[in-house]
Amino acid sequence: MADFNWSLLYLISEWTTRFIMLVYVPQRRTAASARTWLLLIFLLPVPGVIIYALFGRIYLPRRRIEMQQRASRIIRKAQQQFGTDVVSVETLDAQLAPIVALARRLGDFEAVAGNSVELLPDYEQVIDRLVEDIAAAKRNVRLLFYIFQDDATGRRVANALVEAAGRGVSCTLLMDAVGSKQGLKALAALLRSKGVEVQATLPVGLFRRSTARFDLRNHRKIALIDGCVGYTGSQNITDPEFVKGYPNEELMVRVTGPVVRHLQAVYFADYYFETGREPDRSETFCEIGQTGSTLLQVVPSGPGFRRQNGQELIVAMLYGARERVVITTPYFVPDEPVLQAIRSATRRGVAVHLVVSMHANQLVTQLAQRAYYDDLLEAGVVIHLYEPRFLHAKHLTIDATIALIGSTNMDIRSFALNEEINLLVYDPEVVAGLRAVQEKYFACSERLSHETWRRRKPVSRVLQNTARLADSLL
Repeated sequence: MADFNWSLLYLISEWTTRFIMLVYVPQRRTAASARTWLLLIFLLPVPGVIIYALFGRIYLPRRRIEMQQRASRIIRKAQQQFGTDVVSVETLDAQLAPIVALARRLGDFEAVAGNSVELLPDYEQVIDRLVEDIAAAKRNVRLLFYIFQDDATGRRVANALVEAAGRGVSCTLLMDAVGSKQGLKALAALLRSKGVEVQATLPVGLFRRSTARFDLRNHRKIALIDGCVGYTGSQNITDPEFVKGYPNEELMVRVTGPVVRHLQAVYFADYYFETGREPDRSETFCEIGQTGSTLLQVVPSGPGFRRQNGQELIVAMLYGARERVVITTPYFVPDEPVLQAIRSATRRGVAVHLVVSMHANQLVTQLAQRAYYDDLLEAGVVIHLYEPRFLHAKHLTIDATIALIGSTNMDIRSFALNEEINLLVYDPEVVAGLRAVQEKYFACSERLSHETWRRRKPVSRVLQNTARLADSLL
């Protein structure tokens, strides 16, 4: 019997894999994403298919998708009870109305009036104010954070929760199972023993009923005190130097007024997804009085919505810009619709500024990010490289009328994979305050010139362009 030709069999299997994946991969995904995956699979068929099986499809159990749909129905129905705060689209400025309508369709929440907003760009001030509010809590404290570390900052907030629970305050803490792995391991048992309910969000494990793809994470940052004070933004509960050598600079907002009710709904939807227990609706949708004059709108996003809420909203805002756009983000690895919207804005004569950190805490992401600088500079975008710290803040201003503040990075991961939370602000005074913060960023940044950037080393170009090929994986 002749020797079996194993080499031929392997070659046939490789090409069979390539042709099958050529048909399968492009289904229900962007052309750019399909090209990235197909390039990997054509170069390395077996490893490529294995990696694709782990990361290639955004997978959530059907149960979680159905729970998200049910939560959305509950939220839409409950808002009908609080029509006095809802602002009619017909009464808004022509520039605002389309954004308000789109945000409502994407994230379920109406725009509500009567709120107060406090911008908190100082890292320590955020922790100080949060601990003070927890210390003053009389009924309940609800926290949801992507990272909650067992360090000086984490222990300070944990101690405040323990003290509040000791006074009879109901305290619940949701922490992402991966981002807060260390905090869950070190703090969860202690907190539970003191009466604080602790839940891991999006837990990983082969046999968990609610398990999602392990790189789908809950990236939200929400704090709620007594149903009347809320926090959201970019900051986690950890020391600013949790990545050594790169102290973070953040921006959070402290809000009061009817919008807190909507932040509570997002929080309790996540609680429901993890526990299967519905909260007391009298707490989730309680009546909250007006505290100011600011119009706000909550826009959650995540794979459970089946649409890229953050990406669609940002693209629409960019197309609506008339004079000036400032994008502040720690990670800029956008998809083609975002890039096209930015190019369109500059061609219309809109001044577009991008503020990113000069320093990096993720090497491959920074390389991919820098691969976009040529396109942006050619389009006329002004790139500011922030020097003092790692700028982890995430916000966007459009003209003098709209701001978006939250947890969403300007990258494909935040758009498609992460659970995120954003707050739309329709208030010229608050936008002016945020623009003042952005001007401080400009003053502490190096402005990147196109001529200087063109002179970078060839090896840098190769590394950056190679990293860009993996944009769908970052």
